[in-house]
Amino acid sequence: MTSARPDTAAPVPTAQDEVVGICQDLLRLDTSNYGDGSGPGERAAAEYVMGLLHDVGLDPEIFESEPGRASVVVRLEGRDRTRPALVLHGHLDVVPAQAADWSVDPFAGEERDGLLWGRGAVDMKDMDAMILAVVRQLVREGRKPARDVVVAFFADEEAGGVKGARWAVDHRPELFEGATEAISEVGGFSVDVDGRRAYLVQTAEKGLAWLRLVADGRAGHGSQVNDDNAVTRLAEAVARIGSHPWPYTLTPTVDKLLRGVADLTGLPFDAQDPECIDALVAALGPASRFVGATVRHSSNPTRLDAGYKANVIPGRAEATVDVRLLPGHEDEGIAALHLLAGEHVRVEEIHRDTALEVPFAGDLVDVMVDSLLAEDPGAAVLPYTLSGGTDNKSLHRLGITGYGFAPLRLPADLDFAGMFHGVDERVPVDALRFGVRVLDRLLRAC
Repeated sequence: MTSARPDTAAPVPTAQDEVVGICQDLLRLDTSNYGDGSGPGERAAAEYVMGLLHDVGLDPEIFESEPGRASVVVRLEGRDRTRPALVLHGHLDVVPAQAADWSVDPFAGEERDGLLWGRGAVDMKDMDAMILAVVRQLVREGRKPARDVVVAFFADEEAGGVKGARWAVDHRPELFEGATEAISEVGGFSVDVDGRRAYLVQTAEKGLAWLRLVADGRAGHGSQVNDDNAVTRLAEAVARIGSHPWPYTLTPTVDKLLRGVADLTGLPFDAQDPECIDALVAALGPASRFVGATVRHSSNPTRLDAGYKANVIPGRAEATVDVRLLPGHEDEGIAALHLLAGEHVRVEEIHRDTALEVPFAGDLVDVMVDSLLAEDPGAAVLPYTLSGGTDNKSLHRLGITGYGFAPLRLPADLDFAGMFHGVDERVPVDALRFGVRVLDRLLRAC
């Protein structure tokens, strides 16, 4: 008589089991975006994503805006297909990293002290990994999300999305048919406010204007008196713009955030008092880097270009300026920049993208809040404005309302905001596992 053979089938991994390994794999793929077409592109990462989706029986589509600049899209069928679809998206590119500045190899995906280190760990291969892990678990278990979900991984976000989300919106809009809302990066992370954990959901983002300042003058010998010097005129304009004290202006999202901080801390709130605003921003700890840049416009000169020899006065001088504009105040901000540039300096547009702001209300917001609080009871959830921008700007062209919601429960002393495009980017592995639990809840209910 033979005994029954034991069941040796390996257990099916869950999203919490897989998310750390997926994130490590993505971090090890160098997808640096230099903004000039010289980087490695996103193709290798897109093919990796395709493999993970094919593995569970999905049929994603990969497409390129140009060779190597690859994006991936797949649609999950929802339980109620009469409802508008949700777009769940991330980007596969990262900003470059100078290895000599880092404590670890920025493309090794090293786990150390309970954190994953690498370029993209917070921007945004952490969220890419969470999306992939949750989608794989959902399909394996035979579950459907509450409504159709368009899952997208875009190229080129770090250079404005022209070769990624913007290209997809302009050339493949049918991929997003029926979608009205979207979820992506830089929101849903926790901060410590006076000893209480608060999660910041991104409901707004500043507008973007990369501008070129051009001064023309009279070329000549460096030894001559020249009152029509292009470099001098440009330098004066750059100094005015870079040092301009933009006035504090609280948009509805920032107003609601700071009122929430006042409630949590007991600090006074006065929208007309800059010192009061500064105190409330400071109460957000490391997140004050983000929030402090959203109480007013900002204009930072980033490049200068003039001349070719020490004793030659050039006839032309140029500078670039990175301008971030508050939602609802973009036109007045651009008008002010033209005045600051002065009559002798032209302002040319290199790249422009709109500001976004939506109410911290509605069914999707309610589900985001409920999903967070189910995993972290007693926390607070507040809206905030992102000082940068996301691919939600491109999706907005199709009438899709975007939110930032990459849920992470973080240690109070982790300078999360400071790691975006910074050195020694890292994310706690426990935060990744927390994130997949929250995202799974959201897809069940949204």
